[in-house]
Amino acid sequence: MIACDVLARHHRQRGEDVFFLTGTDEHGEPVADAAKAQGLEPKELADRNAERFKALMPRLEASNDFFIRTSDEQHMRRVQEVLQKVHDNGYTHLGLYEGWYCPRCADFKVENEIGPDNTCPIHEIPLVREQEENWFFQLSAFQERLEQLYASQPDFVQPETRRNEALSFIKSGLQDVSLSRAKLTWGVKVPWDPSHVFYVWFDALLNYYTALGYARDGEDLTDRFWPANYHVIGKDILKFHTVFWPAMLMAADLPLPEHVFVHGFLLGGDGRKMSKSLGNVLDPFEAMDEFGVDALRHYLSRDVQFGADGSVSMESLGARYDGELANELGNLASRSIAMLRRYRDGNVPDGALDLEDEFAGLADDVATRLSGADLTGALDAIWQRVRRMNRYVEEQAPWTLAKDEANAADLDRVLRTLAEGVRTLAVLLWPWIPASSEKLLTALDRVDVSYAKAKFGCDAPESVQELEPLFPKQR
Repeated sequence: MIACDVLARHHRQRGEDVFFLTGTDEHGEPVADAAKAQGLEPKELADRNAERFKALMPRLEASNDFFIRTSDEQHMRRVQEVLQKVHDNGYTHLGLYEGWYCPRCADFKVENEIGPDNTCPIHEIPLVREQEENWFFQLSAFQERLEQLYASQPDFVQPETRRNEALSFIKSGLQDVSLSRAKLTWGVKVPWDPSHVFYVWFDALLNYYTALGYARDGEDLTDRFWPANYHVIGKDILKFHTVFWPAMLMAADLPLPEHVFVHGFLLGGDGRKMSKSLGNVLDPFEAMDEFGVDALRHYLSRDVQFGADGSVSMESLGARYDGELANELGNLASRSIAMLRRYRDGNVPDGALDLEDEFAGLADDVATRLSGADLTGALDAIWQRVRRMNRYVEEQAPWTLAKDEANAADLDRVLRTLAEGVRTLAVLLWPWIPASSEKLLTALDRVDVSYAKAKFGCDAPESVQELEPLFPKQR
């Protein structure tokens, strides 16, 4: 969620038309089983949990344009329309399926996806032998087209390790897959055979497309925003999103998203999968309560290379908070503004700037990296300048220059450089730490975060106001 929000905010800064979608996938056997265990109807459980996820969005400062629920009537109607087209195009057939099934994944496993002793390698639970009559999607018909897609668009799936994993699955030989389930009722009914519901993955995958049809009352946004530039998923559902999904879109004569980015897992501080029983969980609410939302957003983008697995903990969050946010960025901002207020009554001097070469090309570099979903690399490029600015303060020692009126011109140049450097960093960092950036820009009397203002030297502040610590030191 945070990563997608960083991308959405950055592209809005660039003046681009952005639609940022998230939501909840609510159908299928895992939800039905969980509801039954709690004595609830599936819709009751889905309603309760969807509200929890919705409430998390503003807490994370997420700027999503819509929150879809796959139990929405409008979504279900559009699913039926698209999959009817797949059926009419001749890519479905009725057949008997027998195989090993994971009720937690809602996935029939092929041979190379089965763990030791017939277990699910993801959930580590025994697989169930299932046999039922299903409608099948003719995935095998798209073997050649998918191989061509991967050859002609090497960056269709990112990062490359995930592309290779998906391509390996395709080249191992595609088999037709279940499109419907006859034993379930919690799902979208198959329009040409109402005794079946669609297999949850085909219903869920289509949300990226269906939401555009009803996210705005009385307006269809499909032509405006489809195909998506980036479709962001977790690595454990790679097969569905990088193989089944493009094939289904091809079968329905719909354009494919430009890129599918596959992110890794956040692991406990001990490098193992998070587990309450192991006590290695990073609770996002606890993290936000102790360090603030912006600190969590910064930490996750900074500590874990986006696309890879990475260990996270409250201890390492605290270290990143103190070491970078408080000591580096926060201290730079506080002392720059404090010196301007002390030595120039809050007025930013006119004149020349230092460090122009140090900032040259930074905005373009960050934009290029974020266009390729390199959140970690882009943030690192910005942070190198945060550190360069701190070194500049030590090199120039404005507190020493201020002792001799003969150094007034040099002090003016240094203070102007600090004001403009801090402003530029605040604009560049806005996608990651929006509240803190806006607080800093307000103190600099510059609130414009458009990307045209991300170039050093283009909008030097004229005056500064008092700034409360952006990142107060933790106890």
